[in-house]
Amino acid sequence: MTVWREVRRSGALQLQKSVVAFPDTDEFRTALTRVRAVVGDVGGSVFAVQAEPLERADEARLIDAWNEARRAEYTELASECEKLVVEIDTEFAKEKFTLAELDEEEAELEKLRAWRERIRARDVHGSDGSADAEAAFVRAEEAVGRYTAAVFERTHD
Repeated sequence: MTVWREVRRSGALQLQKSVVAFPDTDEFRTALTRVRAVVGDVGGSVFAVQAEPLERADEARLIDAWNEARRAEYTELASECEKLVVEIDTEFAKEKFTLAELDEEEAELEKLRAWRERIRARDVHGSDGSADAEAAFVRAEEAVGRYTAAVFERTHD
């Protein structure tokens, strides 16, 4: 399971069981090094090869699969950003303006920001969905900004 988590965390494209594809970028070379270490830790071995698609159709299918994986990540990110906006709207409705709650909302936004950066780094083919995710993230940032101002107003009278 440790290997599977590291492969998933790396953003590699799972082609088959125990067969993954990494784009040839610095970010993914670093990820491959991490995967190689984890596989070695559990007594396995990695055979890394550089491959080229034989036909344009093969390349297109690989890019489509890659973009679909990133699109799914962007969709999930957008959903989590929208949940944060709803949560903050709920805090406004309850008039719950505490520093503890603000810390929680800011921590969630930072988690989303880090996730967004990881997805962006893996999105080497310009997947659809990035614009929607970015718009959702901006809404989440704005909501946290509104909440920060409201908490500040109420705690600094």
